[in-house]
Amino acid sequence: MDTVVVDSIFYDVNEIDSIATYNIRLDTLNYGIGLPGGPLSKRMRRGFIHFFERFSLIDTTYIEPQKYNYAAMLQNTNTHEIYRITNNNDMSVTFAPKWNFKVGPYFGWRWIFLGYTLDVNHLDFSHDDSQRQELDVSLYTNLFGIDIYYRKSGNDYFIQRMKVKDVDTKPIKGSKFSGFHSSVKGFNIYYILNHHKFSYPAAFSQSTVQRKSAGSPLLGIAYTDHEISADWTALQRLIDEKLGKNVFTAPNDSNYRRVDVKYIDVSLAGGYGYNWVFAKNWLFSASVSAALAYKHSYGNNSDKSVEMHKGFSIHNIGFDGIGRFGLVYNNMKWYCGINSTFNMFNYNKSALSINTFFGNVNIYVGFNFGEKKD
Repeated sequence: MDTVVVDSIFYDVNEIDSIATYNIRLDTLNYGIGLPGGPLSKRMRRGFIHFFERFSLIDTTYIEPQKYNYAAMLQNTNTHEIYRITNNNDMSVTFAPKWNFKVGPYFGWRWIFLGYTLDVNHLDFSHDDSQRQELDVSLYTNLFGIDIYYRKSGNDYFIQRMKVKDVDTKPIKGSKFSGFHSSVKGFNIYYILNHHKFSYPAAFSQSTVQRKSAGSPLLGIAYTDHEISADWTALQRLIDEKLGKNVFTAPNDSNYRRVDVKYIDVSLAGGYGYNWVFAKNWLFSASVSAALAYKHSYGNNSDKSVEMHKGFSIHNIGFDGIGRFGLVYNNMKWYCGINSTFNMFNYNKSALSINTFFGNVNIYVGFNFGEKKD
């Protein structure tokens, strides 16, 4: 019912810098990037290469580069998501599936790290259209990072919480609800200002080791496409079954029989990350970013209460957030640890609001081998 493939690509900043520098030299020396071959153009090329090399340097008193060519790792990945829908009729419902537990091997060569994780909750390998689908790809360097994700819900949501004024909703808590569906796809790109001393790879891809504590401001941009639907009629039937008829009536007019929301979220983010080296070979990393987002509804939203602004509207501006946390032991030969990434999106209209939260927690152990030769 739920078969998941997760491909993760982790990059060593030193490998990327050396490859980029080599490519620049190749392009500029062989092709001249469209400039004449005189002394001035040569000085410009040398100046650019020198600037790029200095810009991408790391302070080795803070960051120790990788000394091995190969890596092997076993990882357990746990993913979760939560959706809360609130309307203007004093009702709030939180939907969430069970945690997905996956495990699998990873193998790395220099700056490429690939792996496969198998969902141990669903080993039937079926490919039903209702199954949950997830894909997460991450690239980590000292200079910048990229997250690409795609998530499509299955039919295994539960009512985690329901709030209705003056109604005891405990009997409905934990009930299975197949009338909720969602999907989200997008990417996040961020730049690390203090990349000379602060290393994301040390916390999230184990391709470097942070030797001294350091922090850095973060700047980023993101784009996501959300689709969310909820069947209020099916919810009313569940309410009647669990709470009793006439105890509470969910909205059932033409505007509320079903919620179908599609929107695009474009955001600019700023935040701060800090790597704390609290003991030899130990690192705790934490970063939080807040995003100013513009959310534009599109398509045929069956929920007529959702305003469809064709042009720019100040009412479409909201806030999102992302957090990353990691604890790792790495003596360069052996490493183990736990890390997590969490995303939060908020969609607010006058008659309806949707809060989306999803993330993952990874637990891993691995080793490096094949020492590099100078």
